[in-house]
Amino acid sequence: MTEPNAHPAPDLQDLEYLKTSYDKIREQIAKVIVGQDEVIEQLLVSIFARGHCILEGVPGLAKTLLVSTLAKSLSLDFTRIQFTPDLMPSDITGTEVIEENKTTGHREFKFVNGPVFTNVLLADEINRTPPKTQAALLEGMQERQVSAGGTRYVLPDPFFVLATQNPIEQEGTYPLPEAQLDRFFMKVFVNYPTPDEERRIYKMMTGAPVAEPEPQLSAEAVLKLQETVRRVPINDMLLDYVMRFIRATRHGEHDAPDFIKRWLLWGAGPRGGQALIMAAKTRAALQGRPEVGVEDLHAMAVPVLRHRIVVNYNAEAEGQTPDTVIQKLIETVSVGGAAGASDPAVQRTLTA
Repeated sequence: MTEPNAHPAPDLQDLEYLKTSYDKIREQIAKVIVGQDEVIEQLLVSIFARGHCILEGVPGLAKTLLVSTLAKSLSLDFTRIQFTPDLMPSDITGTEVIEENKTTGHREFKFVNGPVFTNVLLADEINRTPPKTQAALLEGMQERQVSAGGTRYVLPDPFFVLATQNPIEQEGTYPLPEAQLDRFFMKVFVNYPTPDEERRIYKMMTGAPVAEPEPQLSAEAVLKLQETVRRVPINDMLLDYVMRFIRATRHGEHDAPDFIKRWLLWGAGPRGGQALIMAAKTRAALQGRPEVGVEDLHAMAVPVLRHRIVVNYNAEAEGQTPDTVIQKLIETVSVGGAAGASDPAVQRTLTA
């Protein structure tokens, strides 16, 4: 990954365009989706940070509808795959078929693109297919390409995998390997709506047809805004804070907090730190701010890291989850001591 401060900072016009686009997209999504403001924010942060996202929630919370609505709002190609136990890798990536050349009469192999060749791929109930098929997504998620018959086929740009997962019905499911989970930029929990939101859902979805979202950004515009996000600066004090925060999740570190040594089996790797920085940059940019603040890091820490740390039996026995461990780390790891106390972003957080 490129050094966080390697690019010149974006100008205010670029940031204003990004914030305006963000607000317009949220308006379009609100035509179809009621509430879920935090989920929508985290999903859009993943998109503009060029990351994949996994949504976890019980059935009936409009996870699939949210993803398809987002794709329409961004004017991107959208494909949905229903993951099942009998799904094969070639059902995702594509396959080679024998085709006769009408000019020469010779038969030759031709690769037929699978549904992965799209901009937004919805992997519905991704944990219902065996590891071999899940692994078929790994190359596409990491390298943004598919290899078949010794040839590499580049996926469209932008390319996002937005996966859903049901946390309740676990019979006949295959937990995602840690290596694949780590490829997801964020893990977002979709919770039940509030009473007021649920009432609005009933009224909206059982009445007149819901208005279709209008496209706001082209694929080219999304790529440009992704570059804008990467240019948002983060100061060295916060960069050091991210490094200490990530290293504090590893129970083998001599200065790791005692509760980490007691509760965690595994901590986050460097990819987790990179993702946290990019998520914080994106959140700051979407809100129209020209620099990352510590509040951005704190807001993004849980969805970015919850699937990158593994709690042990001691933690489970004490009622701890990855989310509660990360929150405790936010309270424990200092931002920058005396050096950080003068930073306006630190002041905003400390006085909140």
